[in-house]
Amino acid sequence: MRIEYPGAVYHITSRGNARERIYLEDEDYAGFLECLCSVAKRFNWILHAYCLMSNHYHLLIETPEGNLSRGMRQLNGVYTQQFNRRHNRVGHILQGRYKAIVVDKNNYLLELCRYIVLNPVRAGMVRGPKEWRWSSYKETAGYGKGIACLTKDWILLQFGREKAKAETQYRQFGGGKT
Repeated sequence: MRIEYPGAVYHITSRGNARERIYLEDEDYAGFLECLCSVAKRFNWILHAYCLMSNHYHLLIETPEGNLSRGMRQLNGVYTQQFNRRHNRVGHILQGRYKAIVVDKNNYLLELCRYIVLNPVRAGMVRGPKEWRWSSYKETAGYGKGIACLTKDWILLQFGREKAKAETQYRQFGGGKT
């Protein structure tokens, strides 16, 4: 049984079945993000960070209503249906149940945001997080508009009240320097 309560913050990961790819083309990545935003809106989730890798994903989600399981069932189920339709396949694409680790927002959230967006750098796929198209880094760092459901306010406030300065500080914090 999952620990769920109003205001909980989770680091969520889900991996492809047999570690296979869960995104085969850009339309899959974009479709997942569209589905994620739909679920976030429907279940009143706060999305602090995300990173989509080729065979897994990381999400940092806050659930004001304590409804993680219902939302995750929707997210993974709808995305699987979309993926299977798009690629003329059937069956599971995700391996087992997703992992959800409860996070202390005050002590660990910022460090976890950095960990999540640096995944493609650590995997050797890109040299810096700005180069990876499928994470929340670029939008949080002020390099453009991303997905509608990403909430950057809490993260940026940790670096100051003035947005431009906070984005610069975030870039220094999360730009691959650990």
